[in-house]
Amino acid sequence: MDWEQLLSLRRQGDTGKRLRTEQDEARLGFEVDYDRVIFSSAFRSLQDKTQVIPLSKTDFVHTRLTHSLEVSVVGRSLGRMVGQALLKKHPQLRDTHGYRFNDLGAIVAAAALAHDIGNPPFGHSGEKAIGEFFRNGKGKEFREHLTDKEYQDLLSFEGNANGFRLLTASREGVTGGLRLSYATLGAFMKYPKESLPKKPSKHIADKKFGFFQSDASFFQEVAEELGLRSTGKGDNISYSRHPLTFLVEAADDICYTIIDFEDGINLGLIPEDYALEYLIKLVKDTINTKKYQSMPFMEDRISYLRALAINTLIQDAARIFMENEEEILSGDFSVSLLDKSKYKAQITDIIDLSVERIYQSKEVVEKEIAGFKILSDLLEVYTGALVRTKEDRASNYDKLVLRTLPSAIRSTSGSYYQLLLNASTYVASLSDSGAVDIHNKISGKQL
Repeated sequence: MDWEQLLSLRRQGDTGKRLRTEQDEARLGFEVDYDRVIFSSAFRSLQDKTQVIPLSKTDFVHTRLTHSLEVSVVGRSLGRMVGQALLKKHPQLRDTHGYRFNDLGAIVAAAALAHDIGNPPFGHSGEKAIGEFFRNGKGKEFREHLTDKEYQDLLSFEGNANGFRLLTASREGVTGGLRLSYATLGAFMKYPKESLPKKPSKHIADKKFGFFQSDASFFQEVAEELGLRSTGKGDNISYSRHPLTFLVEAADDICYTIIDFEDGINLGLIPEDYALEYLIKLVKDTINTKKYQSMPFMEDRISYLRALAINTLIQDAARIFMENEEEILSGDFSVSLLDKSKYKAQITDIIDLSVERIYQSKEVVEKEIAGFKILSDLLEVYTGALVRTKEDRASNYDKLVLRTLPSAIRSTSGSYYQLLLNASTYVASLSDSGAVDIHNKISGKQL
């Protein structure tokens, strides 16, 4: 892969190439990507979607929105650090093509800002709930109408694929969705493959999938414009990652490792003594002991350690990227950056404790169970109404249900796959409290 091609400013619908040397420095195209994401309705809905604790009533627990903003800030720093190093190593990017180090920071920041935009309500249990509906719920009756890959899209409903759809899908009068630059879309594409075959290799890019069958054509257009290496066999679509995806992933890994841990401390799920012990191990080389000991309040001590820990991991991730840049550029680097971190043992200890004390806590599990039931019920109502309308056997209730859906997905003239995917992506678009509210109404619990 070639950096100049990977940093493409092209947008969906462009007929010619956008040159970096012709960009308005006050309104750089990659920075426009960030603006378009942050002003989108899909991004705003993240303010009421679960990061760790579903439907939390406390102010200091992170939502998907605050998490995404923090990942974006970390991603920007990572992108700029790597950008400085890359321009030293590949000066033609600056001297011939006009790229600046902050360009990479802007790309990674925009992609990181959008990285969770397709996630359903109730955290990762939301993805599982959608898949379970089509595997063992009422949704399995639609199997005969779908190809293997279409059915797998639903069985393994994936927030990353839904995110790509949200960012790029055309609607009547709105061609190309947000029309982000291909460089930003490439950095966003964490798993650049379709849903089948599942995990064809141990490469991290093959862990999940990154687009639905309905979006395959445009996905390939983006991949080919960027010069991503094709790794698919036969008719299967699969590509190597965009190198900057590793920085987006590292920013996410850093934030959820450290900040989810901090949430657990603030909620009282992790004792302060545990927290201090684990974090100090991570920052022992950079901590100012005198400054730390002068802080009488737990919140200040935790905040100080969190800032040091994030900075430590940013520096380490940038180092790992540049030490492996050639392997990353060839598509052969097969693990996340933090898997190569010299702090991997400390990271693993923190994640293991978070799993035990936070992710598997009674509060989280109970609310995930409720979310599972809510999403399953909503899917049963919406898919049933759409399919029965398509088959000219809709009940009066079905007709009422369709009137509650956004006008863009009420049409039943498409294929069964399109109808089922529309229902799934609509449910995925709901906020946690929005899903609860609609469920209460269709269950007759609220007028």
